[in-house]
Amino acid sequence: MALEEQLNIIDHGLGERMLNHAFTLVNQWIIELGFGDYQSRMHQLLDDYNRTFEYYLSMDLPERDEQLDKLTHNAYMLVDEIYVELRLKRGLSPLVRGFNPDNIQSVMRYYASCIKFTEDDYQWLDNLLKDERRQGLALMTIASLAPNLLECFNFRIIMTLIDAISHGGRLVSDQALSTCILLLAHYDSRIDYFPQIQEAFAEAIGDGERAFRVLNAYIHTAQQVPHRLVMDTSEVSPDNAQDVIKNLIEKDFSELSMEDVITFMPEGEREFLAEVVMMLPNTWVFDTIVGEEEPEREHTINLAYLSIGCLDFMAEKLDEAEEFLISKIRSGNATAIDYVNYGHCCFIRGDRLMAYENYRQARTMCKSLKEFYPIFRPGRSLLASKDVPLDQIYLMEDHLVDFE
Repeated sequence: MALEEQLNIIDHGLGERMLNHAFTLVNQWIIELGFGDYQSRMHQLLDDYNRTFEYYLSMDLPERDEQLDKLTHNAYMLVDEIYVELRLKRGLSPLVRGFNPDNIQSVMRYYASCIKFTEDDYQWLDNLLKDERRQGLALMTIASLAPNLLECFNFRIIMTLIDAISHGGRLVSDQALSTCILLLAHYDSRIDYFPQIQEAFAEAIGDGERAFRVLNAYIHTAQQVPHRLVMDTSEVSPDNAQDVIKNLIEKDFSELSMEDVITFMPEGEREFLAEVVMMLPNTWVFDTIVGEEEPEREHTINLAYLSIGCLDFMAEKLDEAEEFLISKIRSGNATAIDYVNYGHCCFIRGDRLMAYENYRQARTMCKSLKEFYPIFRPGRSLLASKDVPLDQIYLMEDHLVDFE
């Protein structure tokens, strides 16, 4: 089993506060590393965990949940530390030392690949993100950090990025906010055990309006190649970084909309972005930004998901969904996804002819069935749940196969 798969299993176990299950695999890691200190720390954690369980069997402790949360937090921190050491030992990540702070290529390579930072590295990053004279370098550094942090959780750097939302320059603040949303969604299974992150992020976003716009931007672009905020090149790399910074300085940011997506994620991360967007509604960061008492935000988010093909989010408000889709179709800006969704709405209310006409329009906009099926088929379960007979759904799809 690949190391990343093992980490996912451990993360899931810890997320459920099942330390014994999680540490079965962690113990194998420790044996491979041969580090006695990790062994003793793991045993201490498990002893405390089992003692808490023994107390639970015989009495109700009001602080039991708090103790379990702290134990789980410490378990995550230990696992992260061991995971880093194991990656280094197996050669999955390079052991790099130091960088030239005056050379952007050196900085980017270091923060993209280093998974074992020194105290000086943390301090340098903190100072950089707050320095308005070095916005370009700060942006490139955050761009480098994003995939690194997705690979290896780093509590201190995430806290530094959250701090930059409030105390960094405008461009850095936007980029840090954008990156934090993705990271917090990605690490949702563990976020409840890091209250410092929750509290800091909630405070940093204030009323959440700016974060809400970023959230919408991610959703609207989930089915597309992520736009670059400041460049036309296909990748961000140390080799083209100088040109990117030049573009940064010359760009008029006042003319950009949030749909341009404040992200420097390379094309290789497109699938990851789409996956995160689909899981967002079930995450802590989503609830924090949208808010439980913000019906207007919830409605806007639902329409945003509808725009990328997720009719499910408006399943109980089909009249509003139809109104939104008809408006897009009449505007001349409708996508194949919009025609499919409108076809679903028509099919549900029994207008099979209108449904077919819209499905056919979507089919003509797709270059192939391979492009059409991912748009059409996710709605089949919704159609069935709204009492459209399965044989009619299959019949409709079958008549779109050979259509040219």
